[in-house]
Amino acid sequence: MAQLKRTPLFDAYKENGGKCIDFGGWELPVQFSSIKEEHEAVRTKAGLFDVSHMGEVEVKGSGSLDYLQKMMTNDISRIKDGGAQYTAMCYENGGTVDDLLVYKFGVNHYLLVVNAANIEKDYQWLQEHVDENVELKNLSEDYAQLAIQGPLAEQILQKLASETVLSDIGFFKFQNDVDLNGVKALVSRTGYTGEDGFEIYCPAESASALWTDILKAGQPEGILPCGLGARDTLRFEANLALYGQELSADITPIEAGIGFAVKVDKESDFYGKETLKEQKKEGAPRKLVGIEMLERGIPRHGYKVFVNDEEIGEVTTGTQSPTLKKNIGLVLIKSEFSSLDTELSVEIRNKKLKAKVVPTPFYKRPKK
Repeated sequence: MAQLKRTPLFDAYKENGGKCIDFGGWELPVQFSSIKEEHEAVRTKAGLFDVSHMGEVEVKGSGSLDYLQKMMTNDISRIKDGGAQYTAMCYENGGTVDDLLVYKFGVNHYLLVVNAANIEKDYQWLQEHVDENVELKNLSEDYAQLAIQGPLAEQILQKLASETVLSDIGFFKFQNDVDLNGVKALVSRTGYTGEDGFEIYCPAESASALWTDILKAGQPEGILPCGLGARDTLRFEANLALYGQELSADITPIEAGIGFAVKVDKESDFYGKETLKEQKKEGAPRKLVGIEMLERGIPRHGYKVFVNDEEIGEVTTGTQSPTLKKNIGLVLIKSEFSSLDTELSVEIRNKKLKAKVVPTPFYKRPKK
């Protein structure tokens, strides 16, 4: 059996009582205290996540912009220096290679942040289509990544950032070389929880000290170290796609509901453009929608969805929502059954249990 990969923070998990599982070939904590407690901390105070398993690919050279316009579905020309953008990368048929973030340092210098399980596949896809005057580097081993999320995230992190005013970093913006207690890091106002917060990219060797410093700084505010369990329930409530569930080589960004990151009108041709353009115009054959169970049962990934006796799709993610205290799910189903309040059923342990289509996101953070 292949050895599980570990992040630079593996030893810190033990100190915080982390319970580890195999997550896509990585040995990562599913929880430290409990999923519900960690989820609640992020919604009301703050939580700290180790996301160092994510991949980072640097794109440099005079051909960078044209190359990224060809590879990505979003319009890369719209990113300003010091800005970040969410995008998808597709195959010719419109299926999704990955969903990712693009950070722009300058017109000839970008950083792509890709999903952990897709690092090798993404890098190979990028290399296969690389243009002249473009240099790619897989820097995944060099970076560690921490995410501090929650309404008190800025207040806590500011204690470590004596030379930077963190409120100056707007949503989907970043600053490079921010000094956090002596550790130089890229700090971006992004995240995967539906809350305010920051993602911090630092040298792998500095991660452990930074993790400890942030937890210490956030003690008065009630910060908790958080695992993959809470990360999943938080992103699910906020209707943020997870590759391998809401997105895959067989699911297009339009079907998955991230059409906002697909700019079919940009001048550049990009992989998957024809299919995605048609799906935007005519509607996709399938649609990702939210459901709420009307009978007792929790919809889980892979469970089949029916209308009467017709199988119309399946659950991509489902759980009992810690915030809403309801059994809810995301389902990828035939588009004709996707209207709000449509009744359908989910097959749970050989029983068809009633559910209905509801609006998403299930959770929106309260406006300040």
